[in-house]
Amino acid sequence: MAIHYELQQTLTLILAGGQGERLMPLTAERAKPAVSFGGIYRIIDFTLSNCINSGLRHVYVLTQYRSRSLEDHLRLGWNFLPRRLAQFIAPLPPQRATRETWYGGTADAVHQNLETIEAEGKKRVLILSGDHIYKMDYGRMIVDHVERKADATIGAIPVRRDEARRFGVFDIGPDDAVRGFAEKAKQPREMADRPGWSLASMGIYLFETAVLKKLLIEDARRADSSHDFGKDVIPRAIGEHKVAVHRFIDENQKAEPYWRDIGTIDSFYAANLDLISVEPQFNLYDHHWPIFTMQHNEPPAKTVFADPPGTGKRSEVLDSVLSPGVVVSGGRVERSLLSYRCRVEEHAVVEDSILHAGVLVGPGARVRRAIIDKWTRVPPGETIGIDADRDRRRFTVSPGGIVVVPMRYDFSASA
Repeated sequence: MAIHYELQQTLTLILAGGQGERLMPLTAERAKPAVSFGGIYRIIDFTLSNCINSGLRHVYVLTQYRSRSLEDHLRLGWNFLPRRLAQFIAPLPPQRATRETWYGGTADAVHQNLETIEAEGKKRVLILSGDHIYKMDYGRMIVDHVERKADATIGAIPVRRDEARRFGVFDIGPDDAVRGFAEKAKQPREMADRPGWSLASMGIYLFETAVLKKLLIEDARRADSSHDFGKDVIPRAIGEHKVAVHRFIDENQKAEPYWRDIGTIDSFYAANLDLISVEPQFNLYDHHWPIFTMQHNEPPAKTVFADPPGTGKRSEVLDSVLSPGVVVSGGRVERSLLSYRCRVEEHAVVEDSILHAGVLVGPGARVRRAIIDKWTRVPPGETIGIDADRDRRRFTVSPGGIVVVPMRYDFSASA
């Protein structure tokens, strides 16, 4: 098979318009895919990097909610493909040409862009989510799809049955043909060859273009549809079309496959803090499968004051990630992740926390088990994550006890 030709004949759509309500207040001013992750990245960078590493070069990012930050990130950090070779990564905001409403579901988002899909003239369409963290070669999935002569192929991953209620779960026949599909079933079907586990949808869909068009037009006409791929389009496609699964092959090269939908504050916090581990589950330091992003023009990170005689100042950084532009000036940072241009002043302490870009922690302040959003200035002597009742009066606190301070939070207003 000429895989290069098949990649050229694939149009990629990344659904990136989600509000991410469970990540509030981190999504108060940006779409979920634009939220910072891992110090220097945005969440969408992982899906986009998968596309680049897989050889896909025709990519539209469907935006909607609070899209300015995301579109700026795409324009400044992902504009390197040569348009003269008809290669692109480009935002595709709602056109509102087919109706006077915003996108009403994942299938509706694609349906409203059928004109763009037809204009590209590709044989098939790959539909991805912009808010998952994983490493995957989509080329393997395309090869499976073409060799099976499938009309639709869906990415699948085993999940524990007690967790599978959050996903769509497959009933699989010979050669991984899909016989049935149930979205968020109370009693998910077990895998025949792996008791206690279910085969779940990753929200990755590959369609022949003609089949996708037919299914979406039919779905748009149905008054009883929620216009969602998992709830509506996929179940109706089974039986009418040849639908198969592609089992996830992890390019992360760890013992356990890594795929995360970081949809809550606690899961977002855990996935970030994993990165500071001696042996993190997700490997950022991987030259085999690099993660690309917009590179900021920042100087190297540094620490100052190594207990000079007579000063009483000492910088300590333990088990932490420091991004470019970070300065730890006589403070202590432990088990934390600091993004671009953060500064920790003398005698300040940051523990088990995530600081997004431009956060300043003033002298003597203490931050523990917190996520502080961009450009926030924590005043001298302030405490976050120390007094639970006081934190709840001022901030969002997750079920796991993680304190979330909004972007540019004004501490004087809550003094």
